[in-house]
Amino acid sequence: MRGVMLYAPGDVRVEDRTDPVIAEPTDAIIRIAATCICGSDLWPYRGVEQVDGPAPMGHEYIGVVEEVGPDVRDLSVGDFVVGSFFASDNTCEICRAGYQSRCVHSVPIGSIGTQAERARIPLADGTLVPVPGSPGPAQYPALLAASDVLGTGWFAAVAAEAGPGKTVVVVGDGAVGLLAVLAAKHLGADRIIAMSRHADRQALARRFGATDIVEERGRSGVAKIKELTGGLGAHSTIEAVGTQESMMQAIRATRPGGHVGYVGVAHDVQLDGMQLFFSGVHLHGGPAPVRRFLPDLIDLIVRGEIDPGEVFDLALPLEQAAEGYRAMDERRATKVLLTV
Repeated sequence: MRGVMLYAPGDVRVEDRTDPVIAEPTDAIIRIAATCICGSDLWPYRGVEQVDGPAPMGHEYIGVVEEVGPDVRDLSVGDFVVGSFFASDNTCEICRAGYQSRCVHSVPIGSIGTQAERARIPLADGTLVPVPGSPGPAQYPALLAASDVLGTGWFAAVAAEAGPGKTVVVVGDGAVGLLAVLAAKHLGADRIIAMSRHADRQALARRFGATDIVEERGRSGVAKIKELTGGLGAHSTIEAVGTQESMMQAIRATRPGGHVGYVGVAHDVQLDGMQLFFSGVHLHGGPAPVRRFLPDLIDLIVRGEIDPGEVFDLALPLEQAAEGYRAMDERRATKVLLTV
């Protein structure tokens, strides 16, 4: 099969990889219908994270079940499925509490790589969620978004306790931040302030439900948020970047007693204990338990209530994955869908 490999920073290749096989009785093999490039894939691509290449890439995926292990009970060959970026048994105590990304048996799908024609999915019964009917290509972008960025944005909004009567601030205008806007709107937030400097992303944020746009960053951005909220700050703030500046901007933009939902993969983020102590805010986040939300998100998509697929603004064949990485790295694309 063909698959994407990262050899070194900036060195993405599509090459022949060994076809996956059932390794554990709880595995499933799926034929990938569509995959994509995540903002977190850019960290190793840029050399911010160490690359032990050649390494398989990709952790977002939708596809059709081709084979199941003997212990798989809830899936059948031919099922069209969406999976999350962590494999989980969905039965352990942590999973039952709604934190499947921290399952005691979790397996990071990124270690397998789903930017490929096929993939072995561990713990298939707990990881994969069938989609009703037979989705066509027109539904692929929305369903693929559910595999990570929609579920991550949704978790961020839930962690920040977005809802009726709340003013929500979203720090970060990548795919996760934009879909956090959509989530906050669906959860009933009264006011949603998107922090963005890019006109195309601002326009999409407004379509998803943003009521205000703030272009300033850092302390200037915080001052603008305070100005818009009567000097108090937001009730709920979503951090969807993962840098020191974005985290501190999120904390400082939140009113005492407010909630920060952080889902940006943290790089060199350090919190000053005294600043955190006197901020009086709640912090909750981490790797999103996408599996918790998948059934409901799939239902919303199938019924046409949300269309998260709008975050994809470039589609390329798998063989052109290197161009997709360049486009996202150079901010010529918000999120790239790879057709298989």
